[in-house]
Amino acid sequence: MFTDRPACAGGGLSGYTKFCTPSIDVRTLQRWKARSGLPAGDDRPSAVRPMLSHALSAAERSALPTVANEPHFACAPPARIVPMLADEGVYLGSESSMARVLKAAGQRKRRGRAKAPRATKPPTTHIATASGQVWCWDMTYLPARVMGRWFHLNLILALYSRKIVGAEVHDSDDSDHAVHLVRRTALAEGIAAMTPKPVLHGDNGSTSKATTVLTMLNWQGIKPSYSRPRVSDDNAFAESLFRTAKYRQEFQAQGFETLDDARAWAAGFVRWYNVEHRHSGIRYVSPQQRHTPGRSSHLGGTAHAVSPGPRAPPGALVGRHQRLVAHRRGDPQSGTRRDGQNGCLRSTY
Repeated sequence: MFTDRPACAGGGLSGYTKFCTPSIDVRTLQRWKARSGLPAGDDRPSAVRPMLSHALSAAERSALPTVANEPHFACAPPARIVPMLADEGVYLGSESSMARVLKAAGQRKRRGRAKAPRATKPPTTHIATASGQVWCWDMTYLPARVMGRWFHLNLILALYSRKIVGAEVHDSDDSDHAVHLVRRTALAEGIAAMTPKPVLHGDNGSTSKATTVLTMLNWQGIKPSYSRPRVSDDNAFAESLFRTAKYRQEFQAQGFETLDDARAWAAGFVRWYNVEHRHSGIRYVSPQQRHTPGRSSHLGGTAHAVSPGPRAPPGALVGRHQRLVAHRRGDPQSGTRRDGQNGCLRSTY
C-alpha cells in the first residue's frame, strides 16, 4: 500500500512515503508515479528484455542435451561434462548454461543410475538428568619405563556427576578385564535396584564390543551405546577426563616403573578427582558431592555459610585481607600449611 503523502520534513528527500513494502525504494516509487506505474503495478517481471550478444542460439541450446545424453556423458553432471569436452577441444557452453538447459528438459535431477540420498535418522542422544542414568567409559595408555610397553587404564565416568565410578589398570587391553570392571562397578553402584538401568557409552573399540562384554552388559541390564563411525568427539567427556589425568603434576610422563606404581597413581588420582577436585562443568563442586543423594541440602548449606553478611567497615575488610594473605602463604598461626608437591592448601587441624 502506498500513499501520496510527502516524506517527513528534514528527511533529505522530498517524495513519497512507502508502507507495507520495505523492499521498494523511495526513488522507485517516484519513478512509478511519474510513468503511471502505480495503477498498472510492477512491470519488471514481465518486461521484455533484449537478447544478450553472447547468449546461446536455439541450435546451440538443442545441442547441449544431445551431447549430455551420449553414453560417454550419460552419468556425468555438467561440472564434469564441460571439462571433459574442453580436453577434447570442444566448447558448447558454460556449466551454468548446460545446467539450465538440462533443468528445462527435466534431466537435471538425477543423471544415470544416481539415486536421491536417503534420509538418515539423527544420532541418538543420551541426556543425564540424575546420577546413574548415563555412564561413559574408555581406555587410555599409561607409559612404562621400557620403551614400547604400555599400561592400560580403563575408567567408567558418571556423566551427570562426573564421578569416576570404576577404574582399573592392567598390562593388556583384554575383554576379560573390561568384563571384570563392569561387574565390579555394577556391584559398587548397586544398579540391581536401579530403575531404569544406566546407559554405558563408549567408542567402537574391539574391547567394548566384544561378545563377553556385551553378555555381561545384557546380564546386568545395562544398555550399550557406541560412538558414530569416524567421529572422534562422541565420547568427549572421557577424553577430557584423560586430559585432566595426564596433566596432573604427579603423573609420571617418563613412564611408570611397574604395574603396581601405575595402579597406585590411578588410585590417588581417582580419589583426588572424586573428592577434592572442583569441577568447572558442575559449578565447581566435587563429583562426590554431586553424585551423593541429598547433595542439594549440603550444597545449599555451604552456599549459606559462605554467603556475605552485612557490609563490614573498611578496617574489618583490611584485617580480613591480611588473614587471607597469611592463610595463602602458609602462616603457622593461620592453622594451614602448603603442600609442596601439588601447591594446594591443606588443614593441619
